[in-house]
Amino acid sequence: MTSGPYEATAHDFTAATTRPLLEQACRIASLDSSHVRVLRHHSNAVYLVGHPSHEVVVKIGRPGVDPDQDLHDARGLVELTRWLTRHDVPTTTLLDTPPQPLFIDGHVVTLWHYLPQRHPITTQAIAAPLRALHQAPPPPITRPALDPHTAITRSIATSRILTARQRDMLLDRLDRLMPAWTALCSTSTARLLHTDPQHRNTLWRHCTGRPLRSVEQTATQAVLCDLDDITLGPVEWDLATIEIHHRRFGHPTADYSAFCRIYDRDIRDWPGYPDLRDLRELRMIATNARKSLPDSPQAAEVHRRIDELDDPPNQRWRIL
Repeated sequence: MTSGPYEATAHDFTAATTRPLLEQACRIASLDSSHVRVLRHHSNAVYLVGHPSHEVVVKIGRPGVDPDQDLHDARGLVELTRWLTRHDVPTTTLLDTPPQPLFIDGHVVTLWHYLPQRHPITTQAIAAPLRALHQAPPPPITRPALDPHTAITRSIATSRILTARQRDMLLDRLDRLMPAWTALCSTSTARLLHTDPQHRNTLWRHCTGRPLRSVEQTATQAVLCDLDDITLGPVEWDLATIEIHHRRFGHPTADYSAFCRIYDRDIRDWPGYPDLRDLRELRMIATNARKSLPDSPQAAEVHRRIDELDDPPNQRWRIL
């Protein structure tokens, strides 16, 4: 268990601190840890373990302020992930054994089937699995409602890189945008959301057996991954996230047009889009401000994004 209430940041959530946790998880799951590769070390520590004939993804979560809540949420995620599989929503899948989730020294650990990637994900590819998620029936597993206000204020309060002026400016911006969010929630039907659908949270699955009946019968299928924050809320949040990643990170315009055609909606045509876009971008900035160390390249990018908040929304961002 953790020694006290804290949230790990880039300073204390590193490969040096998570590798011992990985070794423990491998012993529990009878995995060979002699071949290990870091796939990502950001919001979670994501390791690839094993030989090419049997590779497993081990995901280690950051410890939060309430370990009991972390474990409760992780159990709900495991149940929800398996429910999504039964309902043909294209997602990554958990190992059947050992019983999941694991809980090691205050960290939630989950183990997933590895999907080798042969070519990059496109914006267009995300449309089918995201639409399947949004069209899924209400799950029997309780999920919290999406709450950007709490997430943004918490990130601003715990950031090590923001000045007092920046904190005030970001909070003022949040206050201006929240009425639009409240109005959206009061008039829309809450659906299952990924909350951060994007290229790095989608993978190709190379189908060798019968494809899922809800997707086109092809040799490859895009599936959603990084499912930790699946929740309930307006689908506009996910659609805004896709558009922001397309625009801010320089993905091809034709690729986004294809996404809109497959999903059958272009969020930019919705009158409420500008306010939701600004709220979603504020969430992205606040989250990265919380995770960044002072005087780091990541902090410099966050400061640049804040300085450009009132500029036209076509400035490119660097991926963090």
